[in-house]
Amino acid sequence: MRFADLAVIAVYLVFITWFGAQFKEKQATLKDYFLGGRGAPWWAIAFSIVSAETSTLTVIGTPALSFAGNFGFLQLILGYLLGRIVIAVLFLPQYFRGEMFTAYELMQRRFGPRVRRFTAGTFLVLRALAEGVRVFAISIVISIVLGTGQVASIAVIVCLTLFYTFEGGMTAVIWTDVVQMFLYIAGALVSFFVILHLIPGGWPHVAAVAGAAGKFQVFDFRFSVTAAFFHRTYSFWAGLLGGCFLTTASHGTEQLLVQRLLSARNERESRWALFSSWAVVFAQFCLFLLIGVLLFVYYRDTGRATPAVLERTYPEFIWRHLPVGVAGLVIAAILAAAMSNLSAALNALASTTIMDFVRPLRPEHSESSYLKLSRWATVAWGVLLFAIGLVARHWGRVLEAGLSIASVLYGALLGVFLLGVLTKRANESGAIAGMCAGFAVTLLVRTEVAYTWYVLIGSAATFLVGYAFSFVAGAPRQDALPAMAEKE
Repeated sequence: MRFADLAVIAVYLVFITWFGAQFKEKQATLKDYFLGGRGAPWWAIAFSIVSAETSTLTVIGTPALSFAGNFGFLQLILGYLLGRIVIAVLFLPQYFRGEMFTAYELMQRRFGPRVRRFTAGTFLVLRALAEGVRVFAISIVISIVLGTGQVASIAVIVCLTLFYTFEGGMTAVIWTDVVQMFLYIAGALVSFFVILHLIPGGWPHVAAVAGAAGKFQVFDFRFSVTAAFFHRTYSFWAGLLGGCFLTTASHGTEQLLVQRLLSARNERESRWALFSSWAVVFAQFCLFLLIGVLLFVYYRDTGRATPAVLERTYPEFIWRHLPVGVAGLVIAAILAAAMSNLSAALNALASTTIMDFVRPLRPEHSESSYLKLSRWATVAWGVLLFAIGLVARHWGRVLEAGLSIASVLYGALLGVFLLGVLTKRANESGAIAGMCAGFAVTLLVRTEVAYTWYVLIGSAATFLVGYAFSFVAGAPRQDALPAMAEKE
């Protein structure tokens, strides 16, 4: 046991838990607990968005992608930018008309309470399953460090994160995200230079070996209408279109990230946070992919056997080969990414549970009663995510498992939001029928195409079926949202 490293990790865990709990006194209302009182600056929200997008899956899964393949994953990140443009044009103006707590209030305004509950319920299932994979990914790291079983590893992180999220609400989530983002980026930079120093010949040698192996290839412009085209996960077309639809769904319709956009002081600052977060996301994915390339060259030169589970390559290298103290810092950085994402999920799940299900059914309760219920909803979701994390041990490659689970449900969510914003004819029955069709179509094609196509296919099916069904089901609601649908 390397006690200096363990001390660094312990200090971090104690500090971040204490820091997050300091925001307890600022949680007087639901607006404080779920939107941070709309007082956080745009740059803090931007960093929080990055932290919410980043998890242990990213930190240990991205190096595994370039270790085994190349830089093709960056094609997906280009689509992330296009998706942000769509969100800024279509969704943000709607979210800042009135005061909303969740994304699904928009669906009630457009279609009615049934669609609000349906979309909110979809998010709860989506985020619980996807977060379960991320929780399991935490255990991979902790079990390497402590040699503990996966159950104990998951329990430690879930309990600590749950404590400060329970106490500090969204304000704690945003500001701990800022601290944790800087920590895991710093840890990645330290590990990059340490690994590079261990490779004889330095960067010129890495560039020569990795270049010959095709590790720096980014773009794959091959296009066809064959099955093989849709099976390629990282092509330019799958990345641009799939990344666009994935980001539009995740950042525009899922409460985990919409909650941050709603926490901004106004629409302008929300837009600033959204676009600036992309620049940071792009830079960090480049960094983690480069780390994977360095590890590939190091293992190739030394003839070392790589772990059977590629996601263990980066954390195992850190723990076994980085200097004492430095290894503890980098492992703490990986845990920072895990905790920031988990805290965001807990708060988003609690806000959707209370604001979209409990409060509409019991509007007579006081603000203080809902605040207490919100805290206990956070605890309940923490317990459930722990349980799902245990099951997720059997779901395969962690990064792609997390993205593919999310993508199955994202398509229907995005499709119904587009149906509401872009059309005036669609109605409540059509929206529900469209979502059911979107789920079904995505499940049917999930083994036939790469996960990067799931959201596009699911949202298209939802939109088309929902629009067509609305003609059969009756007249549209009269309070259609004022948006680009005005010319319809």
